[in-house]
Parts: sequence; structure tokens; C-alpha cells
Amino acid sequence: MSSISIIGTGNMARTIGARATAGGNTVEIMGRDRSKAADLAKALGGGATTGEWGTTPAGDIVIVALSYDGVVPAVAHYGDALAGKVIVDISNPFNSTFDGLAHREETSIAQEAAKAAPAGASVVKAFNTVFRHVLEKGQPDVFIAGDDLQAKARVREFIESLGLRPLDVGGLNMAHWLEGAGVVTVGLANHGVGNWNFALGITELPV
Repeated sequence: MSSISIIGTGNMARTIGARATAGGNTVEIMGRDRSKAADLAKALGGGATTGEWGTTPAGDIVIVALSYDGVVPAVAHYGDALAGKVIVDISNPFNSTFDGLAHREETSIAQEAAKAAPAGASVVKAFNTVFRHVLEKGQPDVFIAGDDLQAKARVREFIESLGLRPLDVGGLNMAHWLEGAGVVTVGLANHGVGNWNFALGITELPV
């Protein structure tokens, strides 16, 4: 099992934390508001602990469960405290109308986080194509992207401990397209599917 630190105390932090503890992983919660972090850790149970914001995370895998505009500043703030860690960005940089990305360049929040991360840290994009309530109740596929093969292997192992299937889409440059897929899920929810009770996935045909 994995040792996980979650930076953030919102709905995705709660949902991933709950699945992580249920899967037998060690979980630490870190938030700017320590009381909120402590409350979430207590609610998760399973021995979940509370860490101090900005200090070295206890987990080998650090999940940044913040809104997209908070990810890079948080990584920069933690700085060398993240050295040697696998940093997982789960964010979606939606524009104000939720039909495009907030950034216009062919980049991603994960790629920008990698620029802000210290030497020895590796960034992996994951979980951004799954709605929170689907992650809580369903068994969705989880797409991941990253340049470090060992880091991705550790994230895959963690995702499998949640009872989910990780699917590697390639290098960290693919995080841009995963963020685009996040936009697609909102479009499907509003139009083609007409509800939010689904996730993107892969269906394999018999060979």
C-alpha cells in the first residue's frame, strides 16, 4: 500500500482520502486551515493524520487537491519540502463558461507545476476526468500522464488500491489533452449524456 499526503480539504480531498483509507493506504491531510484538515482526518478515520501546511509531507505521493489556480502556488510554496515526492495534480482549469480551458497555450497545470517543483520531484496528472460523486460511488477508469515511469508506476499502484483501473496516456505533455478531456466531460454532461452520473473510459474489444 502507499503513503499518501493530500494537500487540500475540499470534496475531492475527502473522496480520494476516503477511498485511500479504505484501500489500506496511509493518509495525511494538509490544509491552510489546520482545524479543517484535522476535522477531515478525523472523519476519514483509518489512522489518517494531519500535517502542517508548507512542511515536508509524510507521504511519498502528494495529491494536490486544490482548485486549478491554487496548484502551482502551492507547489512553489512547499518548494524543497516536495523534493523526492511524486506530486499528483488532479485539477481542471475550466474557463468561466466551462467550455474551454482557462489557459490558451498548449500547456497544462501539471506541466506548470512541474516547472515550479524542486529537483527530484515528479509530477503526474490523474483523476481530472472523473466527477467527484462518480469517484465516490463508482469504478471509473483513471487516466494518468507523466514523464517519470517509476512515478507513474507508484501512482498506478495507488489507483489500483482504490479498486480502480489506471490507464497511462503517455508523457506529461498529454496532461494538456487530459484537461481538454475534462472539458469534454462537462460538455457531455450538459448535452450528449444529459446528466453527471458517468465517467470517460475505455472498452476493449476481444482480439
